[in-house]
Amino acid sequence: MFIWSLLNKQCIIVLTAIGMCLTTVAAMGAPVGENDTLVTIPFGKNNVLKVNLKRGTWDVLCNGKPVITDACATYKGRKIITSNNAGAGKYAAGGDGHGFGIGKQNIHSVTWVSEGMRVTQTFILKPGRDFFITWVSVAGPEAAANYISPMSNGTVIVKDTGDNRALFVPFDNDMWVRYNAQPVAQASFTGSEVTAIYNNDTYRGLVIGSLEHDSWKTGITVQHTANNAVSVTAFGGLTDGNLTHDKIPHGAVAIGDTNCTSPCIMVGMFSDWRMGMEQYATLSTAFNEQVIAPWKKATPMGWNSWGALQTKLTLDKAKGVIDFFSDSCNRFRNADSTLYIDLDSFWDNLVKGGLDGDVTQLQTFVQYCKSKHVKPGVYWAPFTDWGKNDRKMEGSNYTYAQAWLKQNGKPVEVDGALALDATHPGTKARIAWYLGHLKKLGFEMIKIDFLGHGALESDHFYDASITTGMQAYRMGMEYVDSVLDNSMLVYAAISPTMATAPYVHMRRIACDAFSAIDNTEYTLNSTGYGWWQSHLYNYVDADHVVFNRESEGANRARFAAALVTGTLITGDDYSEQGPWSKAAARWLQNKDLLNIIKDGHSFRPLEANTNNKGVELFVKTVGVKTYVALFNFSNSARAYAISLARLGLNDKMKLQATALFSGSKSTWAAPVKITVPPSDAMIYVITSGGK
Repeated sequence: MFIWSLLNKQCIIVLTAIGMCLTTVAAMGAPVGENDTLVTIPFGKNNVLKVNLKRGTWDVLCNGKPVITDACATYKGRKIITSNNAGAGKYAAGGDGHGFGIGKQNIHSVTWVSEGMRVTQTFILKPGRDFFITWVSVAGPEAAANYISPMSNGTVIVKDTGDNRALFVPFDNDMWVRYNAQPVAQASFTGSEVTAIYNNDTYRGLVIGSLEHDSWKTGITVQHTANNAVSVTAFGGLTDGNLTHDKIPHGAVAIGDTNCTSPCIMVGMFSDWRMGMEQYATLSTAFNEQVIAPWKKATPMGWNSWGALQTKLTLDKAKGVIDFFSDSCNRFRNADSTLYIDLDSFWDNLVKGGLDGDVTQLQTFVQYCKSKHVKPGVYWAPFTDWGKNDRKMEGSNYTYAQAWLKQNGKPVEVDGALALDATHPGTKARIAWYLGHLKKLGFEMIKIDFLGHGALESDHFYDASITTGMQAYRMGMEYVDSVLDNSMLVYAAISPTMATAPYVHMRRIACDAFSAIDNTEYTLNSTGYGWWQSHLYNYVDADHVVFNRESEGANRARFAAALVTGTLITGDDYSEQGPWSKAAARWLQNKDLLNIIKDGHSFRPLEANTNNKGVELFVKTVGVKTYVALFNFSNSARAYAISLARLGLNDKMKLQATALFSGSKSTWAAPVKITVPPSDAMIYVITSGGK
């Protein structure tokens, strides 16, 4: 959705939803005239935006000190225009508010005329909010472009001394990609959609991120320049062979070829960057219309066959798993007394001749689930062709080759599957055919996977009105949801991080993870730096929890990683007895442990300075309870010193702490020192005690 239609349809709803009431933001000093060169606009608690009309740049000051300097707007279409080379700009307060009564002083814009094009940068600001929203629009003939930036080459100055970090965020969760909290002095990356530049000692930081994800892939480039300063560019038009898996440039964006508008970018200064990331996620949710109905039931819990059975999935195995959870582990249920039993890839082992053939075993599975009071789940990938040969597409008269998405004239293969054009009628007919059959069979949950194939750029799309991968993704996902019609719990596996939120209930935080401690470490890299996604989705998930034959400590860490992430999907072969079933019977029925995920939110990182490794220390407060999780990924014991103040607790008090895995109780008083055994984890719940 482009920003003008966004303003027309949603801006008031968005601003109201986050408490940004439509009050007046007065510019400091006299009204700006044509001969004035500096516009000064206060916002937040003690922040100022300064726009230099003559130079075509903007700065941000916090408490009188510069935080961002010399940022400008850049457009690369038929012509290349930068606001700092476009001549003197003209300032206007608000415009007409687009019929929604937005007060003039809430919206500020600066316009330049250059190369026969009209370039307008807009800012929305408000007192009491330590962030603002900005975008740039270019109007004129042949305005379509595949690169546009409202914040180009801005210098971000980090004033705090100590452990300063810049966060790389990946586009998706494919190919075991990792987040990276790089030291500012070494920062050099282009990430996707959002970054945080923060001090890990004080938590103070800056959050910059895109709020729109349905036309542009947004890139955030951070490059260290000098001392504690980095250059930051936030731009629409990101493509990269590794990051987005595209081998061609981003498609051009325009409205009628006469207007090209950038994604909306949030820029915020926060006393705690973690709160800033959560605010960013919340604001992004408000900005993007939710297509799927919100999940109103309890935090989902269940089992998925890819954890251990994988290609060996059979009806007898699936029924054995159901029996285990019905008989030996019957207290493993969520707050609604619900459990999902999800058949992953290779559920077609249970059918003969496809979904139009003999589906008796699938019907038996669904019926058996319901007889045992659990809910049946299934798996599918709507935008992939694993066969990779030309043949008739299910539900249509088209062939797969006709629907293959192409880059540089060739079909695109990612993860071993060819990508399908999400706008092609054959792709849509196939989606309707598969999902229609799965609905009719009675499945109540679906895990949809490899969604990023539908977001790839293309030489051209079947629907000529679609010009970018994200526009195609929007069309494809909207169609998936229209066919499902809110009949199932929808769980996204591999998928674009930001763009998937309007279409699913829950999302896997990372890629496949199994039982080994290094798998837990990998998962907690994504949870530790992507926890804020639990404010974007109803839930995020740590993937199937597999115990297998690992040590008790490694299994404890794997289980704890799921609790820290926010939901619980297990994955061992529970049709057979083994050490995994004993661990499950003991831990998956522990009420105190299961209570951790009742609220569905991820833990926050306590220390976010592990570069591209997993975060080790986490905290979450629920009511009067504070949970602390500690992980040791190494093969030797690890001693941690925990600051009560950093936990948000009174460091002058003695506190009662319970280790939830062992049940042992202790009294905590500052400073708290805890030793975690090798390849292990601990979770404590803390309540106030004596003075």
